[in-house]
Amino acid sequence: MKKNLILSAALLLSATAAMAQSGTFTLKANLKNFGDTVIVFKNRGVKNDTVLVKKDKFTYTTTLDKPMSIIFATPGTFRNTEYKMARIVAVPGEKAELVGDVLTRYDISGSNFYKQYHSLDLMLEEAEKPFTELRKSIEDRMKNGGDQNALRKEYQEKAMELEKTRNEKVMNYISQHANEEATAALVPQFQEYDVMQKVVNMLSESVRNGRMKAFYQPMLDQAKAQMEAEEKAKKVQAAGVEAPDFTLKDIEGNDFTLSSLRGKYVVLDFWGSWCGWCIKGMPQMKEYYTKYAGKFEIVGIDCNDTEQKWKDAVKKHELPWKHVYNPRNGAENICDKYAIQGFPTKIVLSPEGKIVKTIVGEDPAFYTLLDELLGK
Repeated sequence: MKKNLILSAALLLSATAAMAQSGTFTLKANLKNFGDTVIVFKNRGVKNDTVLVKKDKFTYTTTLDKPMSIIFATPGTFRNTEYKMARIVAVPGEKAELVGDVLTRYDISGSNFYKQYHSLDLMLEEAEKPFTELRKSIEDRMKNGGDQNALRKEYQEKAMELEKTRNEKVMNYISQHANEEATAALVPQFQEYDVMQKVVNMLSESVRNGRMKAFYQPMLDQAKAQMEAEEKAKKVQAAGVEAPDFTLKDIEGNDFTLSSLRGKYVVLDFWGSWCGWCIKGMPQMKEYYTKYAGKFEIVGIDCNDTEQKWKDAVKKHELPWKHVYNPRNGAENICDKYAIQGFPTKIVLSPEGKIVKTIVGEDPAFYTLLDELLGK
């Protein structure tokens, strides 16, 4: 099993699907470079157990009420650059074995389910090889002084083509192994709801409605919710749509209403003190606020923060524009109202209060747009 290839989305599992029967899952591992302690993460990545390792070997037994992804990691794995972890889809009533090196690759075996699982894992490993080769090629050329922006663009373009080929291989495998339970573990290999649903429909009826449904259904439901949220965002954030009005408390505790700024360009900046990219973009935001002083206004809408952390961040980073607080449990959540999908999100409004453009992430396109609108 190649590290990090399989089912990272499985950490999103929720406690649903009563079809799955409870039972004992046992893992026997012989993995080099794991050290003497392994931390076990299951059920949304919450730490559950600690297992001692002796001479590269350990055994882990747990009772499960449904199939789920379990991660075995060394202490500090998620903070350090050395990525020592193994991942497996654990199924009640089944036994599995992992043998190999946690830093490079390991193989899986065990009961019939895991023989199937090993087969699909080998397929995924082979499908991922072109990505590994592409990454190495790009990294080597960067180290040798290549144009980093051009190389990143090249990587993105080639990776998109490789993704198509990879997905075709996965789909072919699913078609050929539709009667195998382990094949259902491939559903979260895709992110788009319609593709995931297509995969589910390709499975045989017994597999589709069997015990692995408790594994894939929560992720399928989440993908559907994400798709619906994105469709809503397209409508709410579309150019020319009138921006929903709102009233929130500003940093002095006074009511601020968006429509009070009609007559000038406005930028709604959805951010939070916890958002690294939001903070990283503040210096350039301040430059442009000064550059076009009086020609537009910025309204910082703090999200997913405590009120104190919000105020502290505004003070610490010396942010001179208007700030309002969007409480998590407020009467109306402005993030929901504007269908915000990520942070930072900047929505540029016309003097008439209509949406000009929505820009997600710290993107130079935002400043290019301001120059076009305000530099006349």
